[in-house]
Amino acid sequence: MKTQILIAALFFSGLISAQQKKDSLKVNTIEAVNIKKQVFKKQGDRLVYDVASSPIAKGTNTFNLLKQTPMVSSIDGKTLKILGKSDAVIYINNKKTNMDSEALIEMLKSTPSEDIQKIEVITVPGSEFQVESKEGVINIVMKKSKNNGYNGTMKMQNEQAYYNNPNAGASFNFRQGKWSGNSNFRMGSWTERQKYTLSNGDPTFRNDSYGYNDDPNKNFGGGFNIDYEINKKHSLGFSYNMRYNKSFNSVLDITNWQNGVLNNRTVNNEDAQTRNHSFNLNYEMKTDSLGSKLTSNVSYLWFNRDKVSFNESFPLTNDTINKYSALHQAVPQIINNYAANIDYLKKTAKGATWLMGISYNHTNTDNDTRQDKLKNGEFIIDPNQTNHFIYKENILGIYLNYERKLTEKISGKIGARYEMTRSNGDIVDKTGFERNYNNLLPYLNLNYAINSDHNVSYTFSSRIRRPRFWELNPSRTYFTPTNYTQNNPFILASKYYNQELNYMYKNAFYANLSFNMVEDAAASDLIPLQGTVTAPKKDSKGNIIYDIKGNKIMETTRFLRYIRTNYGKNREIALTLGMNKSWFKDIWTTNYSVNLGYVTYSGGVWEDPTSMPAPGETEVVDPYIIDVKNYNMSATINNVIRLSSKKDWFLGVNYFFASQTAMEGGMIGARQSFDFSLKKIIGDWTVVAEVSDLFNQSFYSIKGVQPNGKYNNITNFNYPRLISIGVTYNFGNQKLKKAREMKSANDAVKSRT
Repeated sequence: MKTQILIAALFFSGLISAQQKKDSLKVNTIEAVNIKKQVFKKQGDRLVYDVASSPIAKGTNTFNLLKQTPMVSSIDGKTLKILGKSDAVIYINNKKTNMDSEALIEMLKSTPSEDIQKIEVITVPGSEFQVESKEGVINIVMKKSKNNGYNGTMKMQNEQAYYNNPNAGASFNFRQGKWSGNSNFRMGSWTERQKYTLSNGDPTFRNDSYGYNDDPNKNFGGGFNIDYEINKKHSLGFSYNMRYNKSFNSVLDITNWQNGVLNNRTVNNEDAQTRNHSFNLNYEMKTDSLGSKLTSNVSYLWFNRDKVSFNESFPLTNDTINKYSALHQAVPQIINNYAANIDYLKKTAKGATWLMGISYNHTNTDNDTRQDKLKNGEFIIDPNQTNHFIYKENILGIYLNYERKLTEKISGKIGARYEMTRSNGDIVDKTGFERNYNNLLPYLNLNYAINSDHNVSYTFSSRIRRPRFWELNPSRTYFTPTNYTQNNPFILASKYYNQELNYMYKNAFYANLSFNMVEDAAASDLIPLQGTVTAPKKDSKGNIIYDIKGNKIMETTRFLRYIRTNYGKNREIALTLGMNKSWFKDIWTTNYSVNLGYVTYSGGVWEDPTSMPAPGETEVVDPYIIDVKNYNMSATINNVIRLSSKKDWFLGVNYFFASQTAMEGGMIGARQSFDFSLKKIIGDWTVVAEVSDLFNQSFYSIKGVQPNGKYNNITNFNYPRLISIGVTYNFGNQKLKKAREMKSANDAVKSRT
């Protein structure tokens, strides 16, 4: 607690000292005026980071640049968070990126920071953005130039974690007259190593599992974007992106103990392949000289994931209950999405802006799960876990925004998005469901520039969070025969209400107060359901065993299922204090923030909605009660120090800390990460050496205890310490204008694959 108070005090003292310095300053004469461009400022509904004017934007890549952006952080090098809590959706030149998350991160890591003009952070996006829940938007604005020519980037990187992971990528851009385009290609391999400790039970029973997972991956991806300027008013563009990932020979090896006695060992071998292809055709027409334009898109997305696994459980004792068992599983998923949208942006001579649009998405998912289990020495179909699930979804969206400056100091933006969702799921020959709902999602932003030093804004937004398509597929992923994750086709969409109050002082210090409400909340993680299944006891040939009176002998087996489902509601209030400032003539650049939060989760899960006991079986699920109130805190401290007057040597020193944080599934333990980097710029070459999480402290440990004494604890150690060396070479005309980025009509669907 002392650490938390000290960090918060540092920020308050910075604000106070800055104000005292202003109040004590008495100016009698003006001898000179030095104009320095503002690097960080509030502008309407967003915070703008003018990286082209910042010393940290030299010789790095876009991902590292984003990690140094105020309000943005990354602890794992794979994801980006806004204000330490909201997932970030990446836009480029106001167009959502047209690729899956892993390909997007690789693209950001291969894009030179010199191409970036500014980064806009929108903590509560308007109705025109295709986002869900409480997602925020990071809009990357590229530099513009009309020069003809070409340029490109080549990058090689080698990372050393538990295993060695090399990767490489290249990008190429060109512009000639009315034609422009860009392309990129990435390839690499990595093997993820994770160590598990699982513990669950109650005061009368304890189950402990220990093991590891090795998951080797090979992948390549890329795409291209072609744009043709028909004339000054009309443009036509086409883009294509693809990604292929191969993960063969993934091994999960778990040893299980019951009440301190060695019980059995489970080994799961898995092969998986993922293919993703997306196409987009774009047409843009400028309707006047003020910037009004009509934009239309037609998109197609094809996603396919094939997964097969073989799970074996070996008894390590001589008891008659735990016998050798095995099962085969195939879980293919195919997603086809067709989408279209039309936007019209109208700007008036008085400075007002209207934006209206309509979008349509049709998605069809096909999930044909097959599972066989060993019986009498042969593999036979398990009818309970073999299913063919077909899910169809149609979403029609209509949106309207109006934005204008009301006075010299007050500006505002108001809008709404109306969505009609029609969906149905069919577990062939078993059951089905239909989900039809309409949602009106309002949006409001008010901005008050008190004076040149002070700015206050308020934002309200409502959003829907629909289940991801893989969450709906009714399949299991096994740790052991009685310990597994379970997807849920009956999960409902959640409704989010987001409010935010933001204050900025001197375009350097900021405070952000947010309040979020969620109805029909679904767990951000998995809900651990414990219970028992009672069934007739069988011999080695699968025959039911009877006692001397002719009655069936019953046996009871405990299970633990990690399930995705709705549970109730949650509320969250959070305060972020931060600053972004350069010192000593830009030699030292700092980006500090502290997040203080209070969250409540309430509700519960009293049954497994996916359960289908076999004839003669009886299942009892222990109620899972969620009644959580928790204070939490996190801090991000980023420093970039220029080591030479030539601006060719830079040292980065970063630190992240997160206190214990409550989730629906339990309490996540404290985490921290200490990172540093050394960068050398040699002409068009950049060499970067980095160490992430030097002390291996950013792994997850979760402890959950129920009122009835049942508990579930998980430690997932993924060897987070990472040492990497990367070399980047930029060639060609670095002032070349990028090809026009195009919005894809199926943006909202991509994040759900």
